[in-house]
Amino acid sequence: MIVVTGAAGFIASCLVGRLNQDNFNDIVVVDNFSVAKKEDNLKGKKIKEYVDREDFFEWLDEHYEDVEFIFHLGARTDTTEFNKDVFDLLNLNYSKQMWNACAEYQIPLVYASSAATYGSGTLGYDDNEEIIPLLKPLNPYGESKNDFDIWALQQTAKPFFWAGLKFFNVYGPNEYHKGKMASVIFHAYHQIKERGSMKLFRSHNPEYADGEQMRDFVYVKDVVDVCMFLMHHRKNSGIYNLGSGKARTFMALALNTFEAMGVEANIEFMDTPENLRDNYQYFTEANMQKLRSIGYDKPFYTLEEGVKDYVQNYLIPGKYY
Repeated sequence: MIVVTGAAGFIASCLVGRLNQDNFNDIVVVDNFSVAKKEDNLKGKKIKEYVDREDFFEWLDEHYEDVEFIFHLGARTDTTEFNKDVFDLLNLNYSKQMWNACAEYQIPLVYASSAATYGSGTLGYDDNEEIIPLLKPLNPYGESKNDFDIWALQQTAKPFFWAGLKFFNVYGPNEYHKGKMASVIFHAYHQIKERGSMKLFRSHNPEYADGEQMRDFVYVKDVVDVCMFLMHHRKNSGIYNLGSGKARTFMALALNTFEAMGVEANIEFMDTPENLRDNYQYFTEANMQKLRSIGYDKPFYTLEEGVKDYVQNYLIPGKYY
């Protein structure tokens, strides 16, 4: 059995689909299944058992001998939420409990960290574990992820294999439920569909022209491929970046979305809300050498390839992965 937490969510539901593709069908999905708009993410997938996240550790105490691998992707991911208690409960303490259970039962573990741990990027975007205690995230979400990374690195009791993945800007199918936290491509598609135009944030940094702010956008199909690689690899424990390794501009993202939709580009700019300006990242780019060094050699989708696949094969027909 393979356990996937946060399974009704964006990345985790894609991972369940990817596991099914490779004929892994004894999958235990863990989540708070009360959110109706997430239900379609798991529809049609081969799943052995649904376990509520509140009941999971009790379930694991009974079934640990049958569990081969755990992907802990469940978390509160809202970067605009500022109630630290929410993150302490769902991101930090639940993850500590997960780690301790995997260490006790010697179950290999892959968990979701985040590029939000890098904050403004003043220390760069290298997944060097020595700098993790020095990072200064810009919001409570990033802090919760970094706090857990720091804690994990301090533990003497460990699962026999573990990996933390610092997800950069992931986009792709199954994010229909995410609302304001969905990817820029998702929002661009819907703006273009409704208005024939889209809005980007104006730059408030003299070093960047409007639309030239840069992010490392990574397609969810690459993210789940890396998860599959680690499940089979099971050595070289540690914390790894997971981006495309190539920063691209929001302008390039927008133009590619228009092109994939067959619509003439029409881009407007609006001021970045004042409450976001102080914490706004103008550049992120994952250094991917560490993952490459342990043998992951698959090429990543380019922004052009990923946007085209996402728009034409999922957004336009309204399909799920």
